[in-house]
Parts: sequence; structure tokens; C-alpha cells
Amino acid sequence: MRTLNLDTLSIYRGNLILVNKEHPITRRENKYSASLVSVNSSYPEILLDYIAAKELSQIINLLNANYEILPVSGYRTLSEQKQIYSNSINENGAEFTEKYVALPNRSEHQTGLAIDLAENNGEYDFIRPHFPYSGICLQFRKKAIHYGFIERYPKGKEEITGIYHEPWHFRYVGYPHSEIMSMKNLTLEEYIEYIRMFPYKGKHLKFFNYEYTYEIFYCSLTFIQQNPLTLPTNTPYQISGNNIDGFIITLRKSK
Repeated sequence: MRTLNLDTLSIYRGNLILVNKEHPITRRENKYSASLVSVNSSYPEILLDYIAAKELSQIINLLNANYEILPVSGYRTLSEQKQIYSNSINENGAEFTEKYVALPNRSEHQTGLAIDLAENNGEYDFIRPHFPYSGICLQFRKKAIHYGFIERYPKGKEEITGIYHEPWHFRYVGYPHSEIMSMKNLTLEEYIEYIRMFPYKGKHLKFFNYEYTYEIFYCSLTFIQQNPLTLPTNTPYQISGNNIDGFIITLRKSK
């Protein structure tokens, strides 16, 4: 067995961090530039976390959709988010902005894990790009969940996410979380709460595919501060903070 040491700052890092009105990005953790890369050579100014960018590229290449699906907005600095929010207030008014533009430090775009996409039909709206549930965009949605992406703000979940339906906004959460969230129709907010049902010292959530068995469980920072967190030595794992109070650990075991 191996023992892991996790500190308070680790809560604010990882693919599953929850960023919304109630759970903002902390100033000390608003530093993601080291892991950012361009989504592709045609759009060097649009950045994503390097793993998210790699998975996005795989989806686009599988669909041969480089000219059909366009990246609109990826990583944003705090100053950029402030400017976008301010411009939308001036141009569209407060009611529209509160629906479709996250407050500074409440935006997933500041994490490098979110991407807005548009169907290439000549022009697109930066705030609300067109990304329908048909054609190549529908094909993208079907592929995306197998590569760690979810549609972050689905219709009918506005009261939970605090953001209106955004068919164009995709968030990288990693696999198999994207698949589980899609199967159970859960937003990231709901998934964070769902995983609490599977504590480190208890029954773990298990997910199977043709190649691996995944074990997923939650562990609070309070528990880790008082007890050692041990994992099997030869089992690959991923750890993500939830940006609230603890961690989601994912073990991957070969069948």
C-alpha cells in the first residue's frame, strides 16, 4: 500500500473542481498557465488544460470536424472575465448577463477546463454561439462523454447550476466521470453530492467498461488531516479536489 499526503490547497485543484456562484476560484489558486496549451494550431490564442486539449483534439479528429466545429472561448484570465462581464452588462443588460455570463472568479473558463464551441456556419455569437442538437454537433456530444467532456449547463437544470441552458459550453471532468454523469443525468453539482455517498471507509462506486473496472470514492480533508490515506501500490489512480471540502479519488483496475 502507498500513503498519500494531501494539503488544503489540493482541494482547489483537479478535473472535478466545482466552480459556480457559491464556490469561486480562490485568488491563490487562479494560476493555471503552466498546464495550458492551444486547442490547435489554427487557434493559438484559445487555450485549454493540456489533457483537456488533447482529448478535445481526439474527438474532433475522429469526427473529421476541424472545419465544421470551431473553438470560441477557452481559458480566460481574471481580467478577461471581468472585461467580458462588464461588456455584456453594457451591451446586453444585467438580466441577460446574469443568465449567460459567470461572475469573475465564478467562471469555469478561468480553470482551463471549459470550452465554448460553435457550428461553423460563417459567423458566431461570442456569448451564445450556435451549437445545435443535430448533425456534427450531435455527433460531438455522443463522442464527448467517452473522452471526459460533459455539456455543463443542460436544459432543465438551471436551478441547480445557476446558469441558463448553454448547449455550446463543455467542461472536461475526465473519464469515467463524464460517462457516469451522462448515464445518471447529473450536473457537476449533483455529481459532487452523489459521490459523497461513497466514502473512503465504505462502499465505493464501481463503473465497468470493456477494459477496466473503476472505483470512485470521496474523502474529506478533515479525515485526511487525522488519518493516513492509503491506496493499492500498483493501481493507477487520479485525485481531484472538489473546491469545497475534500477529494474524489478514482482507481483504475484492469479486468
